[in-house]
Amino acid sequence: MSLAMKLYGYWRSSSAWRVRTALAFKGLEVEHVPVHLVKGGGQQFSSEFVAKNPMAEVPVLELDDGQLLTQSVAILEYLEEAHPSPALLPREPLLRARVRTLVQIVNSGIQPLQNRVVMSELERGGIVADDWARHFIKRGLTAFEQQVARSGGAFSVGDAPSFADIYLVPQLFNARRFSMPLEEFPTLLRIEQRCYELPAFQKARPENQVDAEPL
Repeated sequence: MSLAMKLYGYWRSSSAWRVRTALAFKGLEVEHVPVHLVKGGGQQFSSEFVAKNPMAEVPVLELDDGQLLTQSVAILEYLEEAHPSPALLPREPLLRARVRTLVQIVNSGIQPLQNRVVMSELERGGIVADDWARHFIKRGLTAFEQQVARSGGAFSVGDAPSFADIYLVPQLFNARRFSMPLEEFPTLLRIEQRCYELPAFQKARPENQVDAEPL
């Protein structure tokens, strides 16, 4: 019997990783459909995949009725509304706003500036892309660390995991990929460790995916 939903993703994509974590946290089973972002010039650029997402990006969540959702923020918001328990957003409006602030620090202020498309364009222009990536990762994580000082408890906002933590964990992984020191972010490292104590975060790790390659 096939699973009701399909998640098109790539094992090391931070955006797909976020959705995997939310699905696992909410106990929702999906069929994982690998889309290799490098092989053959990138399977995301195939006409079949572009028909699912014109931006040629993962993730794509295909619902049981065939509807397609793209963009990790929109997918997480949908999952929270359609499957509200267990919650990944606090009940209080102010705390929800704090979660969304942290999400956007990563989603708008870091990740787009160090993704494959941007890095490739920088390299074509003769810019040292890794230095560029480290600059923006450090800038964003510094802001995240300072924001968490105002809102954090056991996790990024209060004492329960939220969207903010789902965005933080893959971004720390990416920082390490770029050989960026993380000692100046002790609060974020503490939160990361606590997240990995939860089964949903473990299940979503890149190395635990069907299409995982050696790190």
